[in-house]
Amino acid sequence: MRGWRPDRNPLRRAADRVQATVMAALIVMFLTGTPVAALAAAGWAGAGSLRAERAQARWHRVPAVLLQNAPEPAHAMFQASLDPLARARWTAPGGAPRAGDVYAPGGARAGTIVMVWTDGSGRLAGVPLQRADMAAREALAGLLAAALVAAALAAAGALACRALDRQRLAAWDADWSETGPQWTGQR
Repeated sequence: MRGWRPDRNPLRRAADRVQATVMAALIVMFLTGTPVAALAAAGWAGAGSLRAERAQARWHRVPAVLLQNAPEPAHAMFQASLDPLARARWTAPGGAPRAGDVYAPGGARAGTIVMVWTDGSGRLAGVPLQRADMAAREALAGLLAAALVAAALAAAGALACRALDRQRLAAWDADWSETGPQWTGQR
């Protein structure tokens, strides 16, 4: 910390003082900007979750009858076993018949009933998000925003240090071009 405080040391150049000021400013910006960015990103993700939750409130779980046998699931090594798709039909909330490909248990026979989620018009919808999933999205958005702020400030600090180092090296070279000949006897 002794090297960071402003002082009247004749060996400390203006570039050193500027670098200390820039680093202090970047630290202050990190300490204030990171929480603001994290809260803003989490709020944005929370608003998206709220919109999704409102849309999911109109979803219905309806029975679908398989029209064909579902293929056996593939169990490849190092790959998750997913339920296969099979053609099925179901009735929309308004009574209209619908058909489409749905996830079915592997090896299920035609005529088996599986439960599917549909929207208000009877189109297939995904599985509704749970509260824990929404909270995880908000936390992830906040963490990513904080990481982006940190990365941007670190890049700015690195660029500032590089520019100040070039300035320092140029000043040292100029000083040595004046002092060097006096020490070496070369003119």
